[in-house]
Amino acid sequence: MAPPRNVVKIAVQMRDAIPQLIQLDQAKPLAAVLKEVCDAWSLPHSERYALQFADGHRRYITENNRMEIKNGSILCLSTAPDREAERLLRGLQSESREGRREALRHLLLLAPDLTFAREVISRDGLQRLGTIIEDGDDLGEVLALALRAFLELMEHGVVSWETLSIPFVRKVVCYVNMNLMDASVQPLALGLLENVTLSSPTLGQLVKSEVPLDRLLVHLQVMNQQLQTKAMALLTALLQGATPAERKYMLDYLWQKNLRQFIYKNIIHSAAPLGDEMAHHLYVLQALMLGLLEPRMRTPLDPYSQEQREQLQALRQAAFEPEGESMGAGLSADRRRSLCAREFRKLGFSNSNPAQDLERVPPGLLALDNMLYFSRQAPSAYSRFVLENSSREDKHECPFARSSIQLTVLLCDLLHVGEPCSETAQDFSPMFFGQDQSFHELFCVSIQLLNKTWKEMRATQEDFDKVMQVVREQLARTLALKPSSLELFRTKVNALTYGEVLRLRQTERLHQEGTLAPPILELREKLKPELLGLIRQQRLLRLCEGTLFHKISSRRRQDKLWFCCLSPNHKVLQYGDVEEGVGPPTPESLPEQLPVADIRALLTGKDCPHVREKGSGKQNKDVWELAFSVSYDHGEEEAYLNFIAPSKRELAPSPVPPVDRWAECPPGQSHGQRADTAGPGATANHGDQAAAAGAGECAHP
Repeated sequence: MAPPRNVVKIAVQMRDAIPQLIQLDQAKPLAAVLKEVCDAWSLPHSERYALQFADGHRRYITENNRMEIKNGSILCLSTAPDREAERLLRGLQSESREGRREALRHLLLLAPDLTFAREVISRDGLQRLGTIIEDGDDLGEVLALALRAFLELMEHGVVSWETLSIPFVRKVVCYVNMNLMDASVQPLALGLLENVTLSSPTLGQLVKSEVPLDRLLVHLQVMNQQLQTKAMALLTALLQGATPAERKYMLDYLWQKNLRQFIYKNIIHSAAPLGDEMAHHLYVLQALMLGLLEPRMRTPLDPYSQEQREQLQALRQAAFEPEGESMGAGLSADRRRSLCAREFRKLGFSNSNPAQDLERVPPGLLALDNMLYFSRQAPSAYSRFVLENSSREDKHECPFARSSIQLTVLLCDLLHVGEPCSETAQDFSPMFFGQDQSFHELFCVSIQLLNKTWKEMRATQEDFDKVMQVVREQLARTLALKPSSLELFRTKVNALTYGEVLRLRQTERLHQEGTLAPPILELREKLKPELLGLIRQQRLLRLCEGTLFHKISSRRRQDKLWFCCLSPNHKVLQYGDVEEGVGPPTPESLPEQLPVADIRALLTGKDCPHVREKGSGKQNKDVWELAFSVSYDHGEEEAYLNFIAPSKRELAPSPVPPVDRWAECPPGQSHGQRADTAGPGATANHGDQAAAAGAGECAHP
């Protein structure tokens, strides 16, 4: 006879004792279960003991997480978390250096467990670790262990980073600024200061004033990838916390110190692969660089500004007045004004008074900056563009000014100028670090592309919007290739002619519509059973191989990893935390298990619980568009395994229809799977989505 639903068969082990095989009644209080286990081993005072999962981080079993215990789980009897916390904190005060080291090592192993972390924090554990860090008696392994344990405990969010004392932060700053320091200490100190800077404006100002930019440049130039990554993380945190004026000063200073060139040559093009965390920080740095353009983009031209009027006249003179000659010699004032108005019209402004065209924001003054840059840096190309089009009488002229204004808007949109930084994105363009004045240089290439495309389309003024749509597609497709230099971008975008764009559009349209053609549908039905079998087999194999995922916090990308795979018998998903740089773990070493039979449904987008918690701000749009969750039975409640895919392409489900055993989904769910129909075959049909995802997190009620 099968045991009741709330009873699970488990093993409990203890050092130097024969393991117990018991039936755990989940309805029975945990204290009563502990007493029965202790009585079986003749152990008095059961309140001094606790149960832990035997694998992984050895998390303590509590009333809140006991429903995670499944049939076949292995638990171990250990010291209760409050007593263990007291023992280890006493060890931190040991006079023996070896005793302190061992206490810190054991504390670090248990620190990821929230139950244990709360016991340590409630007994002033953070203060004791802070004392070790502030004293700095041992600048080697003991200090590194103390910093790691401190960071682990703070990661739980029980204590705010704003509560840290100024002397403590200053001491950590000293470790960052010291020349001779253990290689394991400085990355941890930099990581701690990054958290402080992002979480506390007051302490962030302290870090900014006491960590010189030159010191961060030294760390960035050390050929140690972990140290480089943490230095870049602190640098981007300081830049994000700065005012726009401070940020411009800091970036100008860093660029004067050749940071851009160093990033391009020694980080982006390093022999070692670029890590996900560094890619994210480079994305943030690029976004902050482009963000410096926002004030100009938001500022309309002031018709009463003498400087701006002179800039407009310089633009006109560069196109129509030979060098060394001035217009208007011997002409009346009215005649000069009339001639200027006509030339501004030839230049492509919609109004005889160009200030009216540049009152629109965006792009505001940024469009004028782009036109001036083009006229000064590429005068021959500028004159050729303007004169070639202003002399045409067949309505096929391409208006330079109007095109420049609209192109500036388009580039700002494609590059997300002025938008908040994403918490997870890694979408930086290497060419922005390979070129000074990269935005203006990109404009110079793009405006010449626009003129070329205009001629290829044989466009007239009525076709202006159509031309801009094609140019947008040309630029977007080329930027998506992430060319490593501006020259490579120029080559690729010029190769993407109007005819090539039409060919790509037609190919994509035929690809989409071809699946609906009757002969294709008939052939598909014939091949469907064989194809579904192959797909099912491939997805099962991919699931069994497993995948590393990045954890996502509510604040930013984290460098912690976890691994998930399907068991060889296809009955459970196995997952758990892993260390960075370590190879894929074996399924047996993963502490967490999710039976396939417990899976309820697959949720996507805004219906995912971890997206609902983040809110609906603009900066979170990229998160909910890439989110999906597996819901499953967690006792009497519903729990979730949450993921964030790295891109829409990898999130997109296969065009092959799901097998028939998948149940019809209610609104808000995507190919949901009811618990009574779950099985390895059904899970495998969507296993490739989980296997392809690039970031995720576990969440339990």
